[in-house]
Amino acid sequence: MKLSLSTRVAEAPRRKDLALMGLDALIAVAKDAGYRGLSMRASQAGLQSTPDEVRAARAAIDAAGLAVSMVTANFDVPANNERAGVALREIGRHLDLAQALGCDLVRVGMKALSDIPWARRAADEAAERGMRLAHQLHVCTLFESVEASLRVLREVGRPNFGLTYEPSNLLVCGEDYGEATIRAIAPHLFNVYLQNIAPRVGGPNTIETWVNGPIAYDLVDFGDPRGIDFPRVLDALSQAGYRGWVTVHHNVANGTDIAAGTRRIAGYLRTIARFD
Repeated sequence: MKLSLSTRVAEAPRRKDLALMGLDALIAVAKDAGYRGLSMRASQAGLQSTPDEVRAARAAIDAAGLAVSMVTANFDVPANNERAGVALREIGRHLDLAQALGCDLVRVGMKALSDIPWARRAADEAAERGMRLAHQLHVCTLFESVEASLRVLREVGRPNFGLTYEPSNLLVCGEDYGEATIRAIAPHLFNVYLQNIAPRVGGPNTIETWVNGPIAYDLVDFGDPRGIDFPRVLDALSQAGYRGWVTVHHNVANGTDIAAGTRRIAGYLRTIARFD
């Protein structure tokens, strides 16, 4: 497995469109902490960026010896709003951006069954270019539960359309996020996101779910026993034969120094798993 850092770590809390750190500084933070890649979001480079800005981003990433693990090209997909499925309908622009950044994996969003035919078409277009699409296991989407996710994957029926596993979203939906789930999704697993939250009545943050309504939670450090059991998760991924990217997707900017937080998380993960 390889460690990647999501540019989400430098986004303002509850904002997908506002970066608190420029890309050059974030690249330096990632390299210093030993990450091998960046998961790029539109807060740093997206559909709104000019060709010159995209070329400059690619040059800076390449110069640092980093790779791009995945591209989330617009603000609607991570915001998971009513426009999340639009990416499938204009997938060519998303693929163009990913290719310009040297990446073959694009994140997409699906909130309605009517998105499934568009997912097939988008996956076919991506396949023609040797690229893949991934949907995160995420609240308030067609991928909120493991069972629903596998059903949608069967309906889409394209080998280059797969999943990004993220245990915290499964946790708040009351889903198992451990060994059984990882075994079930392993044939479709393209990417891994890690963040840490601890559901708690009266917690300062709230996440909406379709299955359980609003869930209050605390944002907690990696290794905090109230949150995700990361040794269990990483061991299960290893046992399932996963060798891809493991991306730190935690909102570090929420009250924590970005450089110190990302360095601490990388250090912790290396104590419990082996990374290339």
